Amino acid sequence: MNLYYDSEFTGLHQASTLISLAFVADDGRAFYAEFSDYNREQCDDWIQENVLNHTRWLQTTDAKTGQWKEGSLTCSHGNSEHNRQALTTWLARYQQIDIWADCLAWDWVLFCQLFGGAFQIPKQIFYMPFDLVTLFKAHNQNPDTNRIDFSRLPQKTSCSEQRHNALYDAKVLQACYHRLMSGAEDK
Repeated sequence: MNLYYDSEFTGLHQASTLISLAFVADDGRAFYAEFSDYNREQCDDWIQENVLNHTRWLQTTDAKTGQWKEGSLTCSHGNSEHNRQALTTWLARYQQIDIWADCLAWDWVLFCQLFGGAFQIPKQIFYMPFDLVTLFKAHNQNPDTNRIDFSRLPQKTSCSEQRHNALYDAKVLQACYHRLMSGAEDK
């Protein structure tokens, strides 16, 4: 099963912490989590404006730790341990997983770190993730192609349908992947 993964985090540095992550599966299911234990001191104005303002629960003072379903979407809010357990349960439905991310250097490291390192990720996940940047290049497309434009997904006013919301970005990644793989990049 292909899973399309995106995360938002506190910066491009070694001490970065997860703010949110999302997976969208080709079977229509999705998982979205926000982390209550991200390092707020690492968040600059750009992260506040472009990431935190597009979260669902981190901007509210009464958000409760928990996990729930919204149709085919599983949501989780809590600390890293809570979200790791919720994600592990969600991933368990799949026997073999290929993970696709956009520019995945930071996303993959933080994903592995959530599980305690690369050797601790769930066994059904293929140990090498795949990236959209290489796929664009292999299809003779500019790797800097605007993903939202290419995906043709609408960007709305809801915080969860904006760029730099991990769930929205994972949906964009999935749409780009399918458009590239269908050969429709020139249509």
